[in-house]
Amino acid sequence: MGKAASTVATGVAGVLVVDGFKRWRRTVFSRSNVVTATAWGLRGLRAAETGAESARLSAADVVAEAKERIGEPPRPAGGGGSHDHAH
Repeated sequence: MGKAASTVATGVAGVLVVDGFKRWRRTVFSRSNVVTATAWGLRGLRAAETGAESARLSAADVVAEAKERIGEPPRPAGGGGSHDHAH
């Protein structure tokens, strides 16, 4: 009888732990929390893209100014014009 009671108690404790974990998991990984985390990730991505674009434009300005100093003619903004090679 004592062994059976111990087994039942262990089973009940296991069920309580599993149920508690399921409740905790539902709370932590609720849709609202996942959406919030995704929104923060997108904000970070946008900030990184903006920083990268700013750095690219700054580098292009520096290269253009350096080419101007050595007397190289500026290229059209759209990259148009004739190519000096065949594709």
